[in-house]
Amino acid sequence: MGNSEDKPSAASSRSAGEVVADEVRRSPALALIIFVPVVILLERILPDAHTLLFLVSVVAIVPLAALLSRATEAVAAKTGDAVGGLLNATLGNLTELVISLAALQAGQHLLVKASLAGAIVTNTLFMLGGAFFLGGLKHHIQEFNRVNARFQACLLFLATIAILVPSLISEVDQPPAPSVSQDLSLGLAVLLIVVYALGMLFSLRTHRELFASVGHADEDEKPWPLGLSIILLIGVTLLVAMVSEIFVSSVQVAAEHLGMTPAFVGFIVVALVGAAAEMTTAFSAARANRLDLSVGIALGSAAQIALFVAPVLVLVSYFVGPEPMTLQFWRGAVTMMIVATIAATLLSNGGRGAWYAGVMALALYAIFAFTLFVLPPANPT
Repeated sequence: MGNSEDKPSAASSRSAGEVVADEVRRSPALALIIFVPVVILLERILPDAHTLLFLVSVVAIVPLAALLSRATEAVAAKTGDAVGGLLNATLGNLTELVISLAALQAGQHLLVKASLAGAIVTNTLFMLGGAFFLGGLKHHIQEFNRVNARFQACLLFLATIAILVPSLISEVDQPPAPSVSQDLSLGLAVLLIVVYALGMLFSLRTHRELFASVGHADEDEKPWPLGLSIILLIGVTLLVAMVSEIFVSSVQVAAEHLGMTPAFVGFIVVALVGAAAEMTTAFSAARANRLDLSVGIALGSAAQIALFVAPVLVLVSYFVGPEPMTLQFWRGAVTMMIVATIAATLLSNGGRGAWYAGVMALALYAIFAFTLFVLPPANPT
């Protein structure tokens, strides 16, 4: 009896070890996890080496984002469609959310807004364009779920309009008091969260048959044990919070030394690093002729940021940080988000993808990135 009782625990231990080993072999980027203890140690030994801390923290966030994404997917796969969809919606962009919370606590609203705008533009142009391009190089024409693409694009367009309104009222001849912008942003944040919750109800419950083909599990991937997934989810979240705090504390000085503005760092660097894990999944799915999944990841993640992450940060800012944050972005960021949303809508409207469509999206992203690097906004706040 004693031996038989020991077998399940041993098997469970072996399966957990095998899961981790298989994941490292499947994703070589996870080897970068060694930079996590390195950056924590460096922060204690060389607290004034801001440029070094910034560069190492950026590298350390990449494997943490990958582990966070995989653990979230594994837990969601075990909890059913409704709960799993809610979990993915809540934790799908947890890396960006944790980084933004750290910046919010430090009062760096410009970095927060730049990372939010950059994440939306990066997902709709760089991730979607890269999936079209890489998938198109291997497959002549690829098809995807046009209904889901239109749905996510409409949600994203609604969110960009909500962000546009507070920015517009600041440009009128007699701009209102700052308290008006705060009240407006607070009301819009609540509205966007309600709209997103109803959108999840629509896609996960009342009309989920329209979205059935999106985000199906990869048959070649072995599911993680639920216990291991939950432990990793908690542990990695704490590590992301620690590394994000180091990143935020060093980004301002490091950006000056590297000739970059905090707006460029947030718009490009933070967005690319935070979306690294999702990009890997989207690009590999496109190469496997699963462009349907790639489009769902790219547009769905952008919609999550615009309708969930940004409003949550506005609400949280009333309790964290020196002052409340508004949805008032600088004109350049608003313009880029609207153009990116329109471009993604046009590219995904036909339900088919080819490599040159990816080239056009990537070129538009490069135009935005180069412009922001060479000519940062004169009045970003």
